[in-house]
Amino acid sequence: MTATKRALSGSDNASNVALDGLAADFVRELGAHCVVTERTQLRTYECDGLTAYRCIPGLVVLPETAAQVAYVVRRCAELSVPFVARGAGTGLSGGALPVATGVLIVLSRLTAIRAVCIDDERVVVEPGVVNLDVSRAVAAEGYFYAPDPSSQQVCTIGGNVAENSGGAHCLKYGFTAHHVTGLEVVLPDGSVERFGGLAPDPVGYDIVGALIGSEGTLGIVTEVTVRVVRIPDRVETVLAGFRSMDDAGEAVSAIVAAGVLPAAVEMMDTLSVEAAEAAVACGYPAGAAAVLIVELDGPAAEVSVELGEVRAYCERAGAFEIRVAADAEDRVSIWRGRKSAFAAMGRISRDYIVQDGVVPRTSLPRVLRDIAALSAETGIRVANVFHAGDGNLHPLVLFDAAGGETEAAEAVSERIIELCIEHGGSITGEHGVGNDKKKHMGRMFSPVDLDVMQLVRCAFDPDGLCNPGKVFPTPRLCGERPGRRTGVHPIEAAGLGEVF
Repeated sequence: MTATKRALSGSDNASNVALDGLAADFVRELGAHCVVTERTQLRTYECDGLTAYRCIPGLVVLPETAAQVAYVVRRCAELSVPFVARGAGTGLSGGALPVATGVLIVLSRLTAIRAVCIDDERVVVEPGVVNLDVSRAVAAEGYFYAPDPSSQQVCTIGGNVAENSGGAHCLKYGFTAHHVTGLEVVLPDGSVERFGGLAPDPVGYDIVGALIGSEGTLGIVTEVTVRVVRIPDRVETVLAGFRSMDDAGEAVSAIVAAGVLPAAVEMMDTLSVEAAEAAVACGYPAGAAAVLIVELDGPAAEVSVELGEVRAYCERAGAFEIRVAADAEDRVSIWRGRKSAFAAMGRISRDYIVQDGVVPRTSLPRVLRDIAALSAETGIRVANVFHAGDGNLHPLVLFDAAGGETEAAEAVSERIIELCIEHGGSITGEHGVGNDKKKHMGRMFSPVDLDVMQLVRCAFDPDGLCNPGKVFPTPRLCGERPGRRTGVHPIEAAGLGEVF
């Protein structure tokens, strides 16, 4: 995706002096191999998976232990230097965008699986452990880790916690929040605290729940206790081709209304199928205006009955081709097209914007028609690939920046978010707010709502150093009184935040 916006990246002499001092401290305490100061190397970390926002960090540190993370944060707090945590960099909201005058703390070296507690159905991992590796670690015991973002082969658990990641199977199994029972966290002052643990429902306030999905603004997670579940007795994956999106949507509505709860229900339109075929040759039904992937799992007898129902509802809705995966390899082949959809867009478009909104499932047909009309009106193509079961849309707005289509594409992207809000949905389903969607927060939440959220943030991070400039639509950092702001905030003056 072509960069369409740039974060401010200036720094002043005082900041440079502080960063130079920190770099020397970190080299001495952590070793030179854990500190990056050379500008060309720093540029490796200037953005996450959303490349539209870029900012070269002032300093990058790659700690190898939780104690080192705490040391780095503590020193930043002592010198009032902002810091941002980063995992694998696969996020799609600019949530790991660095600060030009701050420290980027990269957790990719914290990759230990500390404990596998099968009797408790728990695994304790460091934040740099790759999502899919948790399932691999317990597969021999008959278990797996359910949340499965499309990037699960590379994204890490720490980032999943920060964004409350979901994935194709969240319809049945839920999001990261439903599978994390304990956290070890380095708070913004450098202290280390533990919340929750092996128990499913600890007493007291749900601090774990507050931290999950907080996008790195409340602290840095250094250990995660996740819940693993039994591998189901039987899994069946159905691929169905339809002549229209409406027909595919009718099938989804009928399946859900019948009380069938698939593990996943995914839909792709003509453009997304075209891109996936070009990228991975997934063999989806030729000529389909919509492809539906329905996966069922559970006890063998139950899955057998549900499989018959799903086939019947797809046929009644007009499916012209229905295919059931013959084996595990065939199942992987069916999913390969869906999992590669975002990256595959480069095959059919020079540039694209990945959007992420949610609408009630019953509003899907209307919203999809509105998106189609918007595309026809503007001439900007939109490919649709989404979690049909829970209304989580991922429209991909295709454009040619060199051809001067950037502004039109961004306008289409903005309008899609407005449609989600108008239909009682949300500005994000699983990619997070980060830097990209903070300007939309005021459309979804009232000033009072935002003030309450800010009070929670201030309780954890009163100095506003932890991943500043994210989530909130204005700097709104601690030290400000909740309510209407007047004057220029120091963070704004420093170029670390902006008012929308």
